[in-house]
Amino acid sequence: MRQLISNGNPMEEIVGFSRAVRVGPWISIGGTAPVDAEGKTVGIGDVYAQTTQCFEIIKAALEQAGSGLQDIVRTRVILTDIDTWKDAIEARKNYCRDARPVDTIMAITRFVNPEWLVEIEVDAVIPDFN
Repeated sequence: MRQLISNGNPMEEIVGFSRAVRVGPWISIGGTAPVDAEGKTVGIGDVYAQTTQCFEIIKAALEQAGSGLQDIVRTRVILTDIDTWKDAIEARKNYCRDARPVDTIMAITRFVNPEWLVEIEVDAVIPDFN
């Protein structure tokens, strides 16, 4: 079983990607940017707000895939400024405290949209999958 999860972003069709993909019990969520339903950046200049928006999008994708935050096994926090990692992790804790997934924090030069300070990737596994 392969389930493609969409949040209606028009770039999904243009670029050829899905917000998330579920195969059996495994769910992968690609780089999630801090955007609203219209594609506008949320929390410009605020890593905490942007990280929160990323996790809200991730939470919705997990739920659409029949999962939830409790099933997260790995997060990747990708930042444009590694010195802002503490703010990003403070926001991440609100979503991952109970699951306690493994985590990678890294920095890159920039994202496609220079307003984005963070993107988040998540992998989840549904433990009671039959």
